[in-house]
Amino acid sequence: MMFYYLMICTFSLALLVSFGVMKIFSNSINQILARIINDPIHSAWAKYTKFAGMVVGTSSGIRIYDMEKYITPLTYTDNDKKIVIELTQERWVLEIYRTIIETLQGLAWMMLVFFMVALIAYVIVRWSEIKYQSKPSE
Repeated sequence: MMFYYLMICTFSLALLVSFGVMKIFSNSINQILARIINDPIHSAWAKYTKFAGMVVGTSSGIRIYDMEKYITPLTYTDNDKKIVIELTQERWVLEIYRTIIETLQGLAWMMLVFFMVALIAYVIVRWSEIKYQSKPSE
C-alpha cells in the first residue's frame, strides 16, 4: 500500500514542480516565440512548449524502473535470499528528493535545448531583418 502512496506522491510532486517551472518561464517563452514567429500562431507554439515542459518534467521526475525495487524481490547470491526493499521514512525522503532533482534536471535540459534553438532562430531572423533593411529601395 505504501508503494501506491509513493507513486501518487512522486507523480503529484513532479507535476507540481513542472507546473511551477513552466509558470516561471512562461513569460520568457511567450516573448521569445513572439519575436521569432511574427504571427499570432506563436501563442499556439508557446502552449505546446509549455505542455512539452510539463510532460518532460513529469516523466523525468518519476523513475518507474527505480520504483520497481519496492515491489520486485531482489536476490542475493550468498544464499539466494529474496527480499523486497522496505519503504522507510529515510527512503521516502530520498525518493522525494530524487523526484524534485530529476524533474528539475529534465526541465533544465529541455529548456536549454529550447533556448539554444531559439537563439539560433533569433540570429537568423535578426540577420534577415538587417539584410532586408540594408537592401536599397527601388
